Amino acid sequence: MDGVVIIDKPAGITSHDVVSRVKKLLGAKKVGHTGTLDPMATGVLPICLNEATKLARFLSDDSKEYLATMLLGVQTDTLDTEGKITGQSDKVVSVDEIRSALSRMVGKIMQVPPAYSAIKHCGEPLYKLARKGIFIETEPREVEIEYIIVEDISYPRVTFRVACSKGTYIRTLCADVGALLGCGACLCSLRRLRSGFFSEDMAISLTDNSPQEKKIELLEKMLPMTKLLPLLTSIEIEDVFANRLRDGFQPSVETMKAHVLPFLETGDMVKFINRRGYLVAIAEMVTPVSNFSEIDEKCQAAKIVRVFNNIQN
Repeated sequence: MDGVVIIDKPAGITSHDVVSRVKKLLGAKKVGHTGTLDPMATGVLPICLNEATKLARFLSDDSKEYLATMLLGVQTDTLDTEGKITGQSDKVVSVDEIRSALSRMVGKIMQVPPAYSAIKHCGEPLYKLARKGIFIETEPREVEIEYIIVEDISYPRVTFRVACSKGTYIRTLCADVGALLGCGACLCSLRRLRSGFFSEDMAISLTDNSPQEKKIELLEKMLPMTKLLPLLTSIEIEDVFANRLRDGFQPSVETMKAHVLPFLETGDMVKFINRRGYLVAIAEMVTPVSNFSEIDEKCQAAKIVRVFNNIQN
């Protein structure tokens, strides 16, 4: 049972709650998610099972897409409507001003993570410290907004779709737009439509059917590890090579040259699969393929970053 199930997270529970439910339903030993959704948020939450938990860091790096609604004229301590109101404004802004403020957020921008967030300080999440009245000053971080599409403006609510990089806080985005407009704003609803190549139409609800029926559905729709990370270059290897990788061998130029290789640069990530198509390992190139003919064949060609114990996945 190694793979990923895509859960349609309901509102009102934490991402950790979803992990616990899936673990109980499937009886999996190791379960984890690839990116926290706030309790109020709904939508796509990829859950990794067993060996697939080793892929969580790669899957969480992918871009995200959300459908968000912000409330103009209201500011809160959590930057969403579940927090304590810290400011209100009667200022009315025009549709053009709203669209202009949102468009200014597109591209690479700096964001200050919310005080109520899962980011850790000295091992403790900021939201737990904030609940104790301890507010840690955090440095702005660069994030990238790919696009923002306004879906509806029913003043004082504005609904929009946004595609963004890992680490982007939509709550902060709303607050920053409110600051630009001079009226303040906070997030009032959020749904994740996509996380990497995991989309909304792949998501499974946890709120219907019996536990046994839900277990069957989860197993039927589980994505095997071979279908994860589709953008990584695949290198097919024989079982002898696969066993050497599992024993700690770092691929040399000599061993890599024996396989069909596309043009790869230093830093490119690749995945090794066996002849049956099962995922064996993930590696980072440390020598470009263009240099293979010019250097000692004993030189290291790639650095293994993950090896999978059960290659019959």
